[in-house]
Amino acid sequence: MRAYSQDLRERVLRDSDAGLLAEVVAQKYQVSPAWVRRLKQRRRETGEVEPRAQRYGPHPMLAPHLSTLAALIQARPDRTLVELKDALGTPASVPTIWRAVTALGFTIKKNGPRVRTRPPGHRRRARAVAGDRPDP
Repeated sequence: MRAYSQDLRERVLRDSDAGLLAEVVAQKYQVSPAWVRRLKQRRRETGEVEPRAQRYGPHPMLAPHLSTLAALIQARPDRTLVELKDALGTPASVPTIWRAVTALGFTIKKNGPRVRTRPPGHRRRARAVAGDRPDP
């Protein structure tokens, strides 16, 4: 969810300063009364009314190690995820290593090389064709 605009904040505070109750201001601008009260409190305590910087989740644990991880994979592509974890020397879990590897654009094959004999989606096309046949 994005922060409310500075313009909206100023209008809310202007109406609050004019003597309107927080519930009335909240209904007028379609915000919660609690937000109006918190905005007024923040202005009173700190003098700030600007939106604070948004933090969108935790920072990736392996962000500083991505170039090293890519070099390890390119040097020896047949390493397992556990071997990559040991080579990095990080406390990250194996699933975290896997997510970093896929984010770098590499793929991991669990059971060795696989040979695909049919193109992907073969069955879906066959069912669609079978459904188009006229009834006998």
